[in-house]
Amino acid sequence: MLKSFEQHIKIATDNQLAIECLASHTELSKQKLKEAMNKGCVWLTAGKKTQRIRRAKKTLKCGQTLHIYYDEKVLSAEPSVPELIADESDYSVWNKPSGLLSQGSKWGDHCTITRWAEQHLTPQRNSFVVHRLDRAASGIILVAHSKTAAAKLSHLFATRAISKTYHAMVEGVWPFEASQTINQPIDGKPSVSHVIPLTIDKVNETSLLEVSIETGRKHQIRRHLAESGFPIVGDRLYDSTILDDDLMLMAVKLAFVCPLSHSEKLYQLTTNF
Repeated sequence: MLKSFEQHIKIATDNQLAIECLASHTELSKQKLKEAMNKGCVWLTAGKKTQRIRRAKKTLKCGQTLHIYYDEKVLSAEPSVPELIADESDYSVWNKPSGLLSQGSKWGDHCTITRWAEQHLTPQRNSFVVHRLDRAASGIILVAHSKTAAAKLSHLFATRAISKTYHAMVEGVWPFEASQTINQPIDGKPSVSHVIPLTIDKVNETSLLEVSIETGRKHQIRRHLAESGFPIVGDRLYDSTILDDDLMLMAVKLAFVCPLSHSEKLYQLTTNF
């Protein structure tokens, strides 16, 4: 059986090393603990602040609390490999594959686009979440490399000052030729998606759609299309009957005025389905 546990260790004396403290309070070897720390499942609370720590030789102080959230299933996962589209210094643009996470959890972050960016960009930089793509979705995602960049880029998404375009392969023959707007609320909040058909396959009864969104509700495109009777191919959560493929939803275009350089930016991908 795969091991899973969490432990919270109150530090009683100064100058303990994180690795020594963890080793004395768990049954894990120091090597496994170092690997776990590197994958992001160890946290330290100092006062009102709790942060992820990775350094095995981090010196602890009396009154702090060390946390470990250990799950062998999570830690044994291998990250899917993203493609770097552009390194803009203050932020980077990636083609996220299906399966890679936008952000981590208390149980780890090694399978996230932000951690991948931290480990593979040259020069190395910290990474911050700007926006999210569903784990099962693929396509363009931004990663910020400073708190200032993260705040300014996140503001673009919050104020809808960024154009986001997706392609989705859905089950069924889309019946409309012109653009259609779906404005069905999601979880009681206004939600607007605009849909344009690109290609229709009447033999296989599937349709490739272009979707642009004004709002960014959780699973918005997936829910809007499924509730319209056209679930996305491979969508196990929202009633797809074709489950041989990954979720066929891809972020193919982002366009905005960069809040740092004030220049117009356009990033595009070709749909791979």
